[in-house]
Amino acid sequence: MTEAWLPWLLMLQGVLAGFDTLLNHEIIARLPRKAEARREVGIHVYREVIWAILLLGLPWFAWHGAAAGFIAALLATEVCITAWDEYVENRTRVLPQNERVLHVFLTVNFGAILATLGTVLPGWAAAPSQLLPTSYGWLSWLLSAFGLSSAAWSLRDLIASRSLARR
Repeated sequence: MTEAWLPWLLMLQGVLAGFDTLLNHEIIARLPRKAEARREVGIHVYREVIWAILLLGLPWFAWHGAAAGFIAALLATEVCITAWDEYVENRTRVLPQNERVLHVFLTVNFGAILATLGTVLPGWAAAPSQLLPTSYGWLSWLLSAFGLSSAAWSLRDLIASRSLARR
């Protein structure tokens, strides 16, 4: 039953993160155009790669054995990146109030994802190492689109970060 929540929580994370990126990072703060935002944009590259992997992998596979450890490592790394990003953001710019509120919802939802996977990963880890095909129907396809968007945005932010470093 718990695992049934996973695609819905991932979808909510994708929607909230996409909204945050487009509205707050692009339209309001214009981060990829500001030299002082280079570090923050660079941090976002790592986050976007992690979410690309999660959003492309979790909707289609059960990650058994050692693969479960890989997912756990990605999640732990995302926790560290979130803390690092908050530290850098709060030292380099004043966040709009809507962005602060949105970050609360993103964090709470990520906690729900962690709680859900925390009940799933031990069972996956105990199984022989393999990727078992799974599907959540149309949600798998939507999450894959989010994952591809995250991968593309990661590349875009990498280019922006390097461009800002040359200025």
